[in-house]
Amino acid sequence: MSNPNGITVITTHLNADFDALASMLAAQKLYPDALVVFPGSQEKNLRNFFITSMAYLFNMADIKHIDFSAINRLILVDTRQPSRIGKFAELLNHPDIEIHIYDHHPPMPNDIKGHIEFSRISGATVTLLIEIIREKQIDVSADEATIMCLGLYEDTGSFTFPSTTEQDFLAAAFLLSRGANLNMVSSMTAREISPEQVGLLNDMIQSATRYTIKGTEVVVTSIITEHYVPDFAFLVHKMIKMENLNAIFAIASMENKIHIVARSRIPEVDVGTILSQMGGGGHNFAASATIKDHTLAQTDQRLLEILYQTIRPRRLARDIMSSPAISTGADTSCKEASGLLTRYNINALLINGGPDARESLLGYITRQVLEKALYHHLDDVPVREYMTTDIAWVSPDADISEIQQKVIDNKQRILPVVENGTIKGVVSRTDLLNLIVRQSSRDLAAAAGNFQDIIHARTRNILNFMIERFSKRMMDLLRGIGVVAREMGIEAYVVGGFVRDLFLYRPNEDMDVVVEGNGIAFAKQYAALNSARVHTHEHFGTAVIILPDHLKIDIASARMEYYKFPTALPIVEMSSIKQDLFRRDFTINTLAIQLNPEKFGTLIDFFSAQKDIKEKAIRVIHNLSFVEDPTRAFRAIKFEQRFGFNMGRLTVGLIENAIKMDFFSKLSGKRVFNEIKQILDEENPVPAIGRLNDFQLLRVIHPNLQLGPDKITLLNSVKNVISWHDLLFLEESVMKWAVYLLAILRGYDSKISEDIFNRLELAPRMKTILGKERYAAEKTLYWLERSMPVLNSELCDLLMGIRTELKLYMMAATRQESVKRAISHYFVKLRYIKPSVTGEDLKQMGFPPGPMFKDILLAIRNEKLNEKLKTRDDELVFISRHFSGDNTSDVG
Repeated sequence: MSNPNGITVITTHLNADFDALASMLAAQKLYPDALVVFPGSQEKNLRNFFITSMAYLFNMADIKHIDFSAINRLILVDTRQPSRIGKFAELLNHPDIEIHIYDHHPPMPNDIKGHIEFSRISGATVTLLIEIIREKQIDVSADEATIMCLGLYEDTGSFTFPSTTEQDFLAAAFLLSRGANLNMVSSMTAREISPEQVGLLNDMIQSATRYTIKGTEVVVTSIITEHYVPDFAFLVHKMIKMENLNAIFAIASMENKIHIVARSRIPEVDVGTILSQMGGGGHNFAASATIKDHTLAQTDQRLLEILYQTIRPRRLARDIMSSPAISTGADTSCKEASGLLTRYNINALLINGGPDARESLLGYITRQVLEKALYHHLDDVPVREYMTTDIAWVSPDADISEIQQKVIDNKQRILPVVENGTIKGVVSRTDLLNLIVRQSSRDLAAAAGNFQDIIHARTRNILNFMIERFSKRMMDLLRGIGVVAREMGIEAYVVGGFVRDLFLYRPNEDMDVVVEGNGIAFAKQYAALNSARVHTHEHFGTAVIILPDHLKIDIASARMEYYKFPTALPIVEMSSIKQDLFRRDFTINTLAIQLNPEKFGTLIDFFSAQKDIKEKAIRVIHNLSFVEDPTRAFRAIKFEQRFGFNMGRLTVGLIENAIKMDFFSKLSGKRVFNEIKQILDEENPVPAIGRLNDFQLLRVIHPNLQLGPDKITLLNSVKNVISWHDLLFLEESVMKWAVYLLAILRGYDSKISEDIFNRLELAPRMKTILGKERYAAEKTLYWLERSMPVLNSELCDLLMGIRTELKLYMMAATRQESVKRAISHYFVKLRYIKPSVTGEDLKQMGFPPGPMFKDILLAIRNEKLNEKLKTRDDELVFISRHFSGDNTSDVG
């Protein structure tokens, strides 16, 4: 900066309220060296409170004493409107001044742009700052917590305003845990109304005019006073409660300005958007504006024009629903259900479970699901097997916002309208979209809101989060991929588990990149520029880039897969990123981050993956997911146990259906083995193995394969033994999955074992390990358990020819602690014991090279194992006594 020794100023909006004060104090916790400066006057109640109590907590300075040329950083809280920060607006045109913004108001076209912005809709700005304070673990005193709580209670109406969010409650809980004084908060927010205010409030009520605009009642009132009324917003709040109003616009002519304060309890009247057209702003439910050079009449007329243009029609579910709703029974076949969709020209069908089609709502099924079912020759399967059972519904009096929210949150094509247990009708996404499209372009932007998310992806920039989580090496790699993509005129994305684990705070360097174009051509171009090697797979349009440091990047062309029949390998076609993500297994694996420079760091979420990650839910993307690829059931269990998530009810039901329909029997053994192996290679696979057993998925391998309590105990023992072995830090590779598989196979005879090997299409080497060598190891274990204690030399003779996986299996399988200790003693010490003398020593002692060398060295090793020989001299004496040589005296 041009002024490295400059000052940091924290400020807020004119006529600061308690939330502004609380936010400035919270910001001071983040910028402890900053000065807190009001841009102008404060509300009267705030000023009295501040003067008489808590001023000592602030690094406060008067704006009159601030050298504006010394400011090099400006912190704005509870506003980002240049018209609301008074004299500080002069600093906005100085490029060398760093601006940080913390605000909870909706974005406006003329918002100040900050170098750092932390903005989100919430009940109070202080809520956002408290979240940061908690993350940074900054200490907050009881007095500080009280002031912050005061701002929080004031701006949320003690948590009664519609703008209140879950985060506001969490912030209050945190402040209470830090000693916030609710008695003081209550006394400060419970204002007494003065006689003058009673008179003004009466004037407001008497002058109120009620307008019915597009089905919504709006109250407009106006007053004239010769002096400024600092508590005008408080009077508006009183009036809306006294008169039980849904929306009010109060206009006051004070001194030489017009002030408007607006409050709304309904989404049809977005007061923030309305007053932004008059130079003001705020939230959907609370806003204000100050107008100069206009009369009261002019302001009133302009306001009415905007209201008629902007207010959305208030429509209820009963007004837009289709009735009667088309439904069918749960036992209807997929083919019959498809016929109903065609007959009635609809795209989704309600499923009921009773004789009265209007009652017993069970779920719904879509045309897309039915078409896939028929494609896979599931014509006669009942729709209950593939219907969506997690279904939301609304009452006939539900308004558009509730309908829209239910459709978005539940991703439903149709929304039943239910009254007293009876289905009155149904609202489809088409019904809702048609209603929105019929409105003006301004109404569309306001009314649609997040409804766009049904069609488009949720996006947000997570660049700062990436910088925080990724190494510089990884960031440079991602940026480099984006640069090459831009030069080739294509879009590149990093996708899947790499992005999922970013949000789960789990390390993952398995990078999957998808390009909307020719993935192989991209891989070759990138490799050529970065001295890397490439392996291509032309059939799938994929490639693997191997960098000089051996890091691998998987490259794929954005593709859409379809399956010729259930369990088949996919047929691949070129497609877009959305279609590419749609082919994936679960919603949590559908996140993508754009890598092209102009959009670098933009997160794309088509399928509510962030929501499912937050809710710790494993959900399929479509209802025939396990029909097309039953191996996804194994992956669902793997992810569920790895992350501590839970499968959604629908996902569980679809897995059970795939098992019942016997789709797993059509899978190749190699595919089943690969999935089982991946599960067994997890850090702790035991819970996942238990879930496989619960779903009876082990019977996919063999009908007799199941786990009882003893087998679960054995598997837990394997986990403990492997953990113990890992702590030895031995330089030997161990197939951990094989140890678990050995435990699963324990107790099964050669016939069943051979059947399992054949079902999994195991390689001959693995058949030998899991079969013949397992039987030999079990025989050795049986002998040890009956013969303990044994000499160390005998133990080594028994164990040295057994591979490590089998020795670990023996340790886990034995119920005798002495046997387990003996095998562990072999691992840790015995196997490293060797004679000190060598063959060269034996030559010098006069022994001719030959079989005797082996006998002598073996005898010495056994004596050392049995702790009868300690030193090299002991070994030489032993040789002299037990073996004859030509010259034993020359070696010492």
